[in-house]
Amino acid sequence: MTHVKRFREIPMSKSMRGLCKEEDYAFLGMSGETTKEAAEGAGASEGERRDKRDGRVHGQQEWERQQREKLRGKEEREEEKDLQRRTRVPEPASVQEKTLQDRLARLRKFREFQRKVLVEESGTDGETLGAHGQLAPHQDADGTRK
Repeated sequence: MTHVKRFREIPMSKSMRGLCKEEDYAFLGMSGETTKEAAEGAGASEGERRDKRDGRVHGQQEWERQQREKLRGKEEREEEKDLQRRTRVPEPASVQEKTLQDRLARLRKFREFQRKVLVEESGTDGETLGAHGQLAPHQDADGTRK
């Protein structure tokens, strides 16, 4: 049974191992020297498997980090766009309000000018102006309004 100890690196069931003889192992191409090499290779393959697993874990962590960075960048861009939208909306509203105020001021000046011209042309001091300072509608001689 010394051959069982020598060739224990060959994977097989216990019952199969009991049936095999030293010649069977030799037929498989395993000598004492190759058994030692196989044992060392098994250790190396364990190291390789560990390295591969570590590489996969590292790769997964790197991928997750990149995904977090992408998400963070996307959120920052969205916040920046939102901030720009919020500052852009009041600008047109304030510009529009200023434009309307300017138009109102020009209209008031024009109405004042109209009153002044009308008073000068009629030669009266506001008889044609209504109670609220507005122009009274023009009346014909028969008293009808136009």
